[in-house]
Amino acid sequence: MQLTRRTLALAVPATLAALIGAAPAAPAPRPAAADADRHDPKPTIVLVHGAFADASSWSGTIRRLQHAGYPVLAPANPLRGLAADTAYLRSVLAAVDGPVVLVGHSYGGAVISGAAAGNSRVKALVYIAAFTPDKGESAAELAAKFPGSTLGDTVNPQSYPLPGGGTGTELVIERAKFHGQFAADVPAAEAAVMAATQRPVATAALEEKAGEAAWKTIPSWALIATADKNIPPAAERWMARRAASHITEVDASHAVAVSRPVVVTHVILAAARATR
Repeated sequence: MQLTRRTLALAVPATLAALIGAAPAAPAPRPAAADADRHDPKPTIVLVHGAFADASSWSGTIRRLQHAGYPVLAPANPLRGLAADTAYLRSVLAAVDGPVVLVGHSYGGAVISGAAAGNSRVKALVYIAAFTPDKGESAAELAAKFPGSTLGDTVNPQSYPLPGGGTGTELVIERAKFHGQFAADVPAAEAAVMAATQRPVATAALEEKAGEAAWKTIPSWALIATADKNIPPAAERWMARRAASHITEVDASHAVAVSRPVVVTHVILAAARATR
């Protein structure tokens, strides 16, 4: 019996060693979230400004998005005509690699709706106090759908030459009225700079009918500025609900990207994270 025990004592370790050596290798651990992110690039955030503004209106949002590690692009919106502006934005998107989250403020919402149509790389649309038109609708008629806009009392028309000859009409907000109309919750000194650098919008752009509406096939988010005097908040809310957007409301002027960049960034990040 002692011989058997001694034999087993010698045999068991050898048998275990053989079994361990023959066993398949343990599966590699799943990569941590940080490692996974290296193989799952963050979308490029493309920010499109609207009428009476320029790309600098996104400055506070851009800094925060870049801090969060997102590539950001804020092109100049020509503001000359809806079809032309949409075609220009499409050309911008064609130069961007990988997935895109497309963000539009004000009239820029109409531009992103058209530019994203048929583009499979656009994963989310974000409307910041913006127009969300359906096919055949114009920004002007949507602004007039509900009461509350006082923009018409603050703008001056002026002429500009058209490339093919003749003249067009563009609108600017009177500088003395810009602060109260467009950016009431922005410090007066900053609003004065915005008034001096405002980009006029062609009346044709606001009156032109929209084409295909990308929000019908692409998930969307909307920020409603409840103190907006350019687009009635009721209109913003109605359009956002029609588009089945994820809605956030904030007490802010039409210049919400300038006055409330933290909230704007939060909405954009929610859209961006939902795409990954």
